[in-house]
Amino acid sequence: MMNDGYISVLEKISSDSPTPGGGTVAALTLAHAHSLAAMVSRLTIGKNKWHEGHEISSIIINSIDESLTKSIFLAEADSLAFDRVMDSYRLPKSTDSEIELRKLAILESTIGAAQAPLDIANEGLKLLSLLPDLAKFGNLNAITDLAASSELAYTAVYIASLNVKINVDSMNHIELDKIQNNTTITLTNSKEIIMQIRDIVSRRMQT
Repeated sequence: MMNDGYISVLEKISSDSPTPGGGTVAALTLAHAHSLAAMVSRLTIGKNKWHEGHEISSIIINSIDESLTKSIFLAEADSLAFDRVMDSYRLPKSTDSEIELRKLAILESTIGAAQAPLDIANEGLKLLSLLPDLAKFGNLNAITDLAASSELAYTAVYIASLNVKINVDSMNHIELDKIQNNTTITLTNSKEIIMQIRDIVSRRMQT
């Protein structure tokens, strides 16, 4: 199960290179959240006992391939966005023209580095929004897996929000302010949903 490819990813994360870093890990965490949600859905949809959970399970199962592809894409995009920021700071600054081009490159790459984790956070919220119904009506025998999926999805949103903030705080620009505002909304909505799911999980585990 933990094959060489999986170990290779972990080794790259643990290296002294700044990428892949926290943003990429947030997207990979989201991929794990999607996978667990799909597992719970598959354990639900084949059982008449959990017929109320069949509709939401079908939605999650039908989107799992696209969701995993998107999560991996976002993981790679976050690393690339950070690399562009580093490349921008390495640009020459010997002349006025070079200085202006460098400033523009830094600004554009910083906006990209803030947008990348916002995209991750938005995808995390999208998954979280599906999970209350699965928490209510999914297979009770897999309730802790559902809880794990939701906690991972929320964690992905939270980590991503931190990466947005550190990029936004590095300079002043209206586009960065917009990204931060959108991130705050996404994080707030995610907090509300995860609290709802935690309550549902707690009550179902007591039955």
